[in-house]
Amino acid sequence: MVSRLKAKIINGGIAGIIGVTCVFPLDLVKTRLQNQQVGPGGERMYASMLDCFRKTRAKEGFLGMYRGSAVNILLITPEKAIKLAANDFFRFHLTKNGVGIRKKMGLCRKLSLPREMVSGGLAGLCQIIVTTPMELLKIQLQDAGRVSKLHSTHLTSATCGWCPGAKGGPVAATSATSIALNLVRTRGIMGLYRGVGATMCRDVSFSVVYFPLFANLNSLGPRKKGSQEAVFWSSFLSGCAAGSIAAVTVNPFDVVKTRLQVLNRAQGEMTYSGIPDAFIKIMKNEGPQAFLKGALCRMMVIAPLFGIAQTVYYLGVAEYLLSSSAFG
Repeated sequence: MVSRLKAKIINGGIAGIIGVTCVFPLDLVKTRLQNQQVGPGGERMYASMLDCFRKTRAKEGFLGMYRGSAVNILLITPEKAIKLAANDFFRFHLTKNGVGIRKKMGLCRKLSLPREMVSGGLAGLCQIIVTTPMELLKIQLQDAGRVSKLHSTHLTSATCGWCPGAKGGPVAATSATSIALNLVRTRGIMGLYRGVGATMCRDVSFSVVYFPLFANLNSLGPRKKGSQEAVFWSSFLSGCAAGSIAAVTVNPFDVVKTRLQVLNRAQGEMTYSGIPDAFIKIMKNEGPQAFLKGALCRMMVIAPLFGIAQTVYYLGVAEYLLSSSAFG
């Protein structure tokens, strides 16, 4: 059991680091598009995903596209390990007659759809202990360039001093550590869990959709020779497809979560007191289409991220490493 848990942690870490490195610029664009509010005259800082890429690259350079990636890479290992291992754990215990998940992935119809959804939802619930502070810190760093540009172009002026660089001009150097320490000092440990309710809504609903969909898609693909496990490209494509569909499905929760977790706002930008208030204000002021902001970016982030995660997980990379002489 200990060795299997160790393998899951290593697999989750490898998959997460590779995935984050590949898709982080898209995630940054997604955050900025979701936080973008329409001005009094209908003005927008970014006209589209490509426009956001171009302006961010021009103002902040290539490394600016990876602003906030360090905290993501640091915490993605426990986040992915918890998510994937928890889903395995709950599927194992919800499978009739105690038959394990490793034997069931090729015959997942034996686990009923409601039980698959419960298993996925519980896995999503487990991960928020890591996901919430990770997303909170990442969003502050990702959104710093957008807020800085608002200040420097005199569209608005800063009213919040949570994050360094709130006075406008060039994007000031800051770190996740300084933001975290400031939050803990002023608000206690729960300061790192701002937006936890919205994070739970997003992650639980995402996992309810993703894991059953992945399992059933993956069961349709060809098996490894002499095994009930799918070939790697089937796991990859199943992860991409299931991730894309789940990402679009829960995008409204992701928009609300992103808005609630922003600490540094500019004057004139709307504030929200909670999930219902955010939904009402966004609908009233920006219309229903606002809940799809960043949806394309999110699809392009989640698809390869989960495709890579499932491929590494089912290829058994960690199992191979742990069985080699280098790892004893």
